[in-house]
Amino acid sequence: MVNRILAFTSGPQDWRKLLADPVKHWRTGYSARTLAYCWEASEGFPPEVAAPFMQCSDPLMADLVPILAIPEFKVPLPGGARASQNDIFVLARSAAGSVTIMVEGKVNESFGPTLDEWTYEASAGKKKRLDFLLRKLGLTAQPPGTIRYQLLHRAASAVITGKWLFTVWVVGNPMFLQS
Repeated sequence: MVNRILAFTSGPQDWRKLLADPVKHWRTGYSARTLAYCWEASEGFPPEVAAPFMQCSDPLMADLVPILAIPEFKVPLPGGARASQNDIFVLARSAAGSVTIMVEGKVNESFGPTLDEWTYEASAGKKKRLDFLLRKLGLTAQPPGTIRYQLLHRAASAVITGKWLFTVWVVGNPMFLQS
């Protein structure tokens, strides 16, 4: 079961306790700590995150404004022992509607193994997880092996969370549809 209780932060140091390993992952120059300071110092999206959205021609990204950002957001996925921990979940509003974003922040790290590396001699759990992710993303064939697993994983987490929010807020609340 994934806890869905929101606790607000009063600064970057509050992000540390949310990490899977608060000692190992909280170091100067690494993604977790850098993300915390970058997002806490920003009014809206940090410039590095806002730039690609501003260059996008998709109307769903026009006038994108973050409404809620939750660090270390967990999304349950099959095929693993624990929920997937996304660096930041962002619920945003655009000119065209709501947008669900999962951020995977990196400083001097790669986006993890490629699909070829991740699936090499894959366990039954990994195969189950990959099949699930591909279905959630609407992919009927496995992407090229050079695609980074973490990017696929975060995209699926955003889709899963977006559908969950729609179900909870819209379908579960008929008054929402009337406003």
